[in-house]
This record gives sequence, C-alpha cells and structure tokens, in this order.
Amino acid sequence: MHLFTTVILSMFIGSSATATDEPGTPPNIVFIMADDLGYGDLGCFGQQSIRTPQLDAMAADGTCFTSAYAGGTVCAPSRCVLLTGRHGGHAVIRGNGRVPLPAEEVTMAEVLRDHGYHTAMIGKWGQGLLGDSGEPTAQGFDEYFGYLHRGHAHNYYPEFLIRNGEKVMLDNVVPDAYPSGAGKASEKNTYSHDLFVADALRFIDEHRGEPFFLYLPLTIPHANNEAGREGMEVPELGGYAAENWPAPQKGTAAMITRMDHGVGEILDRLDAHGIAENTIVIFTSDNGPHREGGNEPDFFDSNGPLRGIKRSMHDGGIRVPTIVRWPGRVPAGWTCGVPWSFADLMPTLVEAAGISETALPEGLDGTSVLASWTGSPQDLEDRYLYWEFHERGFRQAARRGRWKAVRNTGEGTPLELYDLATDVGESENVASEHPEVVAAFEAYLAEARTPSKQWPGRFPESSSD
Repeated sequence: MHLFTTVILSMFIGSSATATDEPGTPPNIVFIMADDLGYGDLGCFGQQSIRTPQLDAMAADGTCFTSAYAGGTVCAPSRCVLLTGRHGGHAVIRGNGRVPLPAEEVTMAEVLRDHGYHTAMIGKWGQGLLGDSGEPTAQGFDEYFGYLHRGHAHNYYPEFLIRNGEKVMLDNVVPDAYPSGAGKASEKNTYSHDLFVADALRFIDEHRGEPFFLYLPLTIPHANNEAGREGMEVPELGGYAAENWPAPQKGTAAMITRMDHGVGEILDRLDAHGIAENTIVIFTSDNGPHREGGNEPDFFDSNGPLRGIKRSMHDGGIRVPTIVRWPGRVPAGWTCGVPWSFADLMPTLVEAAGISETALPEGLDGTSVLASWTGSPQDLEDRYLYWEFHERGFRQAARRGRWKAVRNTGEGTPLELYDLATDVGESENVASEHPEVVAAFEAYLAEARTPSKQWPGRFPESSSD
C-alpha cells in the first residue's frame, strides 16, 4: 500500500504564512536527480526493504508530490524537457541519439545565471559533448564536473571524468573501453558517485554567500549496462550483504541507500552554513525503474502502485518520486497530488527566484506551479501534460486532470484511456465508455507536437541507456 495519500489543496492554505525569506534575497536552488529510480523506491513513497532515512526526513520537512512527472521515459529527452521547459513534442532531443542542445536554445541555467546565480552541473549530462553546442558551459553553467556522454555514465569506475572541458584522470582501469569511456573496470578504486557528492559539498562551501543553482544529476541506480548482471556497481553492500537476495538486488539496495546518505550530507551542509531556509531543494528521478544489469524492478516493487517501468508510456515509466523542501514556504510533512511535469520546472523556479516571467524564452510548454508547491489553490485540471517516445516505434501519452491517454503502438492506432482517479495502475482501458474524452485527446495529440528530424544514429554502447 502506498504510504502517502493525496490531500486536498485547501489543507495547504495558510501554510506559507510563516515564510521568512527577506526581500531581495533570491533562494539558492539545489536540484538532485536520481537516474532510473522508481516511484516506489523510497521509504516515503512506500518502499519496505530499501532504507532511505535521509530522504524520508527530507519528506517530513517538505512536501511529497505524488503526481509529478519526468520529461520522458528515458534519459536524454527527459533531461532536455527539464532544462528547456519544452515537452517531448517540442523539445530538440526526443530520444537517446546524437543530437546536442543547439546554441540558440535557452536553458533554465542560462536564465538563472543571467539574473545573478552562480550555476553548476555535477554528475551526468547527456545533452552534448566536448566542444559542441550542448556542452554545459555553452548552456548556462559556469562550471561542470562529471560525465558528458550517457554511455560513459554507465561506468561507476571510469578512467576519467570531465571538469570544465578537461579530462580528470582517475585510478580505475577499464580495459577495452569504448571511445566514450564506457566499459567495465578491472581495477575499481574510485567510485564516481562519491566524487559527485564531494564536489557538490565543495560547491556549496565556495558559493554559500551568493545565490547559486546546483544541478546534481546523479547516476544511481542506473546499471552499468556493459557489465551485464554485475551492472549494479557499488563499493560495498553494507547491511544488505547478509540478506537472502539475488546479488543484483543487494547492489540496487546498497546503491540507493548510498545515494540517500549523500543527500543527507548535502542537507546537513546547508544547515551548517545557515542557508537551509533560503534554499529550495528538489529531489526526483529522470524516469521509472529499469530492468538492466541484473536488476529486477518487481523484487522491491520499484514502481509501487503504477504500471510499467522505464521506456513505458504508462505512469510507471514517467511518474517519479519527487520531494521539495523549502522551509517556511513549502508545507512540511504534506503530500500534494496536483499533476505537473519537468516542463513546469523552469517557470516555477524562475518565479521562485523572483525573476520576471518576461525573462523566460518564448514558446514554453510548462507553467509555474509555485502556488501548488507553497500550498495555495491552483486550478490545473484543464491543461494537458504530454510525452512521446521514439525507441522501437513512435508512442505518445497525455494526461488531463484525472484522465490519461496512451498510444503504445504507433500513429493512427486506437488510444487507450485510463481514469487515474479510480485506477492509478492503469489496469482498465475505458476508452469505449468515454468517446468524448477520447475525441478530445485525439484532437490534442494531433496538435501537440511539431515535426522533428530524427537524430543521425545511436552511440553503440548506449543502445540500452
């Protein structure tokens, strides 16, 4: 049973009256994103076996959003939606291909940087490579450290990472590595995730006296696909070593708990510097749970009550566990079921930063949901959320209020329709019972996207990213 239930927005009214932010002091923003973490993988979202005490404590201090959606069902398009505020029918990157963010694209980081924020990306990028238009420093980030290539990010023990355009060599050995650096290490000494947490702490230490935006897209619990059934790489199993579980499941649990510990370190550092109350911390995932590297998502019920996993247009592939903490502004210990998606994050965070909406690029698909975050009523029932997917055929999905439409088998095929208010697991297709709702979705889907040139091929080592 899911741990949280959706509460009525009116229960939030008045919660933001204790806000302590001072005029003229923009909040810091820390955006932490797991990779392939399922809706049901956190204790505060119903997980019974994997220990996540730090994120559970963050949930107690903030709000859990039970209808928050990623930008897509796989890595690159989801992150593109997040950074640009354009849903999958308008985003430049619509699949895990070679297309970088173009120079003319305006990202969330660019808007924040142009209004006084120091910006950093630490972790997995996947929106461009060295020297092209999609490199983080060409897209609004003052600094970056981590993986640029998605395939490289599979490997938790890489021979190198990249900082601001330069390779940083590590003491791992990866024989027969792909040109990107992907592969399986034969000598495992330095775990990349730990470096990301340490660098995030360094960044907070150095920039605590000025507004900052820290984008921290972690790689846990993505598998190292090149390592086969040994792909759930982690330095130690900790308390899970003694469990009577398959080895990949021990690794999955240990990875998530290790990530949870790192999140706790970051929250503690904000507290230590006395800036926690003026810092928005968002935790989420880029898409649903995976079945790779020997991991079996059903073992821990990783998608909770939802149907589907990574790559699925059903909610298990795109609805993600999301927590927002902003003391004095975001209600503590609550849940909110208002539907929103990654496309909404740019306008929401820009409004939270006190920046005029005129600073936003034209043609965004997202809208600010800051009112919902801070406990005020917000009527979002009539708007559509949209997703599409270009791997193994073209698929679409959209949500409007209680209704969810899915087209799984290509353009022109009949829509499936689900009433999420009574069927969160999307088990009963009710399209035949509500032809008027289906017709409205058909009209929307016909206009929701613009034509896009397909990306020119795939990275060989990224075929299962």
